[in-house]
Amino acid sequence: MAFLSFLDPILNFAFGWLLPLPAFWSILILCFIISLLITLIYKYTTNQSVMKDLKTEIKTLQADMKLLRNDPTKMMEVNKKAMEANMKYMSHSLKPMLFTFLPVILIFGWLNGHLAFEPIAPGHEFTVTTVFDKTAAGNITLHAPTGMTVTGESTKTITDNNAIFTLKGEEGLYTLTFTQGDHTYTKDVHIATNRVYVAPVLVVNDGNLKTITTSNEKTKVISIGSFGLTWFWSYLLFSIIFSMALRKFMKVY
Repeated sequence: MAFLSFLDPILNFAFGWLLPLPAFWSILILCFIISLLITLIYKYTTNQSVMKDLKTEIKTLQADMKLLRNDPTKMMEVNKKAMEANMKYMSHSLKPMLFTFLPVILIFGWLNGHLAFEPIAPGHEFTVTTVFDKTAAGNITLHAPTGMTVTGESTKTITDNNAIFTLKGEEGLYTLTFTQGDHTYTKDVHIATNRVYVAPVLVVNDGNLKTITTSNEKTKVISIGSFGLTWFWSYLLFSIIFSMALRKFMKVY
């Protein structure tokens, strides 16, 4: 979603006030707002009278099919009518989907950029792992910018196709530089007290280096012991609950 980064200021203005909250409440509140908007759009861009009639027809035909299990011929006829009613219902549902699909995708990209991982905190040690192709060998050196400190060795021998560095630093946006023979690589790292981070994995794949990865932990929005749900699965769970509740409360068919 990097190509949509120009929309960040708009989305930050609209939803940025949620970021200081714990991830659980950020996702819960945002999911409620989006579910409410989608429900309202669905209600007022469809003919609810027609949708209600189609839904009633579908339920009636489904009940009839249960009674006709011993009569395959009649059951197939009823099933055909049920499929036609379902197709009509889906075609009426297409219009609100066209209105909501793109905005939801954009919000998903924004969420992934702000709530998928935990930020690196000032003064806390973190690791940067460089993973190489099998043919790579020799040493790689990390050059830390001012404000950051390499707490271990700054030059590592590539072992088992990787080299791991340990660092810590003050709050700010930094660019790490790696040199290995004739190769030079860079990776941005954001150290912050708020929910700001650079994507942990940088894919290189130049035939020598595969990836550079910082040790940002994935955000667990819902945690039960060692089990945790990421923002996506939490959003999906909340959206199902809110959508069902709002549709019932607002009598949306």
